[in-house]
Amino acid sequence: MDRHYMKMALELAARARGRTSPNPMVGAVVVKAGHVVGQGYHRRAGTPHAEMLALAEAGRDAAGATLYVTLEPCCHHGRTGPCSEAVIAAGVAKVVIAMADPNPLVAGGGIRRLRDAGLEVIQGVMEEEAWELNEVFIKYITTRQPFTVAKVAMSLDGKIATRTGQSKWITGPEARACGHQLRDWYDAIMVGIGTVLADDPFLTTRLSAEKGRDPVRVILDSQARTPLNATILTQRSEAPTLIATTASAPLKRLEALRQVGAEVLVVNEGARVNLNELIKMLGQREVTSILIEGGAEVHGSALTAKIVDKVVWFIAPKIIGGRDAPGPVGGMGVGDLSVAAELERVIVNTLGSDLCVEGYIRYRGG
Repeated sequence: MDRHYMKMALELAARARGRTSPNPMVGAVVVKAGHVVGQGYHRRAGTPHAEMLALAEAGRDAAGATLYVTLEPCCHHGRTGPCSEAVIAAGVAKVVIAMADPNPLVAGGGIRRLRDAGLEVIQGVMEEEAWELNEVFIKYITTRQPFTVAKVAMSLDGKIATRTGQSKWITGPEARACGHQLRDWYDAIMVGIGTVLADDPFLTTRLSAEKGRDPVRVILDSQARTPLNATILTQRSEAPTLIATTASAPLKRLEALRQVGAEVLVVNEGARVNLNELIKMLGQREVTSILIEGGAEVHGSALTAKIVDKVVWFIAPKIIGGRDAPGPVGGMGVGDLSVAAELERVIVNTLGSDLCVEGYIRYRGG
């Protein structure tokens, strides 16, 4: 029964996917005498936490009840008060927790407070599922750097475009819809200047069944070549466009980009944007997750810099061919297979006629 109610709490938490940054997704269910008497989930940063909503719905029935919550109740004052104190005050008898909060401000403190108050606490129910749900938050809160996903769409023979540069559309509508869902879930989308010059993309979220949230657009543009009339700068979108550039970019170009609404981030000296430094800067802005949709050079640079945590790789049943047709990962690559990055926890799904391979990167030196 613990797993049954925790599954309900996890499903509640997932309703807010892409909306709680920089906070975690959290769901809570209050159960008394075998009946759900209260439930809630954290909807966005600054709003009531899941436990508070579930307890409010339960009212007096919370006394003597069991609270199921996907993440350890907080014990500190942030934008809202400590949930652990509210749980104790409500008279809850037992708390079942999926996982401890990795936030250093909590880190077991909420659990200790509950136990010190005499509540029965069970920890670790569906912990793996809770960890995966909040993988973005966990990476960000423990490193202050964003969780980064490389998204690729390629043909069966490993091409992301034809020899003439044509790339629309390699994958089918189901895979493209999935790509837009990813944009809705992650804080930022990153591409290189080559993609901007070749495709003049929107980099917005377009979902047919619901209103999507546009991610922050991050353009890797070491020499500030982004056209002032580019769609990413002229379209109507609530999300900002950040031009990540270098100190060697012409000052007049930087000012011109600012004048048309772009925010310019001068990341470093040198000829190319240092991705490790850029990731730190974005983390300082509370960007907790990034979806990389760049071309071969951007993906190659990201893997070389070891900033990619996960890949979502779409493979279409098409054969493009041609030695001049680009592949998905550029750069120098590895010279020895023993140091090639590998995927762990691999999942393969079918979307229409396309395959989708997901996995987590394990770097092996080199």
